[in-house]
Amino acid sequence: MRISGFVLRIIRQLFRDKRTLALMFLAPILILTMLSLVFSTKDYEAKVAVVDVPQPLEAKLDLSGFERYENKDEALDAMKDGELDGYVTFDSSAAPDVVVEGSDPSVNGAVMKKVQTLFPSQSMNLSDQVTFLYGNEDMGMFDSFGPVLLGFFVFFFVFLVSGVSFLRERTTGTLERLLASPIKIWEMVVSYVIGFGIVTLLQAALISWFSIYILDMMMAGSFFNVLIVIVLLSFTALTLGILLSAFAKNELQMMQFIPIVVVPQIFFSGLFNLDTISEWLSWVGPITPLYYAANALRDVMIRGFGFSDLLFNLGVLAGFSLLFITLNVAALKKYRKI
Repeated sequence: MRISGFVLRIIRQLFRDKRTLALMFLAPILILTMLSLVFSTKDYEAKVAVVDVPQPLEAKLDLSGFERYENKDEALDAMKDGELDGYVTFDSSAAPDVVVEGSDPSVNGAVMKKVQTLFPSQSMNLSDQVTFLYGNEDMGMFDSFGPVLLGFFVFFFVFLVSGVSFLRERTTGTLERLLASPIKIWEMVVSYVIGFGIVTLLQAALISWFSIYILDMMMAGSFFNVLIVIVLLSFTALTLGILLSAFAKNELQMMQFIPIVVVPQIFFSGLFNLDTISEWLSWVGPITPLYYAANALRDVMIRGFGFSDLLFNLGVLAGFSLLFITLNVAALKKYRKI
């Protein structure tokens, strides 16, 4: 009898907590749906061009499905802009020379598979004729996915630690006492961001150093530029964690934001090719901070881009942080009693 009464009390408590019920029933459905849409997509169709094909050879090749460029410079610029994955040129002996973008091994394979269709009746070994714009033939999946994973884990742990820490400030009464003082809300928010940010700087430096120099993750650009991206991403996660902690009553509810806010970002950050995802779902990526951080990290670590090439992605990350700080100030006003 006592056990049944205790069981009923637990069930009633669970059904009163609507957020926990949503986590238990809706969050798994949401994530599984996203996984289904991501993995049940069409194969990636590589964007390959042919450049200045000799007239005698053009009649013998099936060039349907290939774009046409007049010279190598135009094709190279298109590849740098993301419009091409590779292009093919021909020397006087009609042997093809292939240039691939190189930052994603799976895309490189799709390029080579498509180039092979130019010679359906021949079995050609094209490995000696391949040039990589970025990366190299030894580049593995860890090198390609490494920048995305680096950004994700930094974002995840900063979001979690900052959110739970700020929540404790509120539940222990510290925040209430601060709000009763003459300090302005924006000053308090900025102080928390700076305070947590100092620790975040150390975390970002350690994780980046370990990933690149101990795990031997590919690094074509400047380590300093990687730190800049990671720090800005950390501040975005920090301000978002503090913001969402204002809507949680305890640590469990703070954890409940993870499958809704953090986990879906990994699907749209570049870990999976966004060109193969349904168009009606692909819009999610550009509204998430990790999308821009992953792009910037891959630009530095795989493509070797300089600081000026990162300004757009860095600006968006800084904009996210400012937006979350502004929303933090508005959210904390409800806790000020006087």
